[in-house]
Amino acid sequence: MSEMDGQISSSDAFAETWAEPQTAALPQAELDRLTDALIAALKTVYDPEIPVDIYELGLIYKVDLSDDRDVLIDMTLTAPGCPVAGEMPGWIEDAVMKVEGIKSARANLVFDPPWDSSKMSDEAKLALNMF
Repeated sequence: MSEMDGQISSSDAFAETWAEPQTAALPQAELDRLTDALIAALKTVYDPEIPVDIYELGLIYKVDLSDDRDVLIDMTLTAPGCPVAGEMPGWIEDAVMKVEGIKSARANLVFDPPWDSSKMSDEAKLALNMF
């Protein structure tokens, strides 16, 4: 599963190697449940300096969910020198591991593209009075 700009979609690399269409190991209903649960889990993590969750801040760039239920997250920070840079990936991994059925979680910090306020949701901008 990949997530960009709040959209999550399924991908199955194994299926791409065969001429005949293959079905994903995860049924669509389960994929939908996990998608909703992962987003909800990500919304429980806050930057301690900003009263908005990391999902609404636009700090989550990509979420990959394997058919084996391993989760790999690419995330960024509002600034490379963020004081919680060493801790926040662990907070995200802990939150994701609380989702029923997830086998493992890993959060990677990336800084390309750099974060800016345009990545924030309207909800986050409203909470921070940035309209």
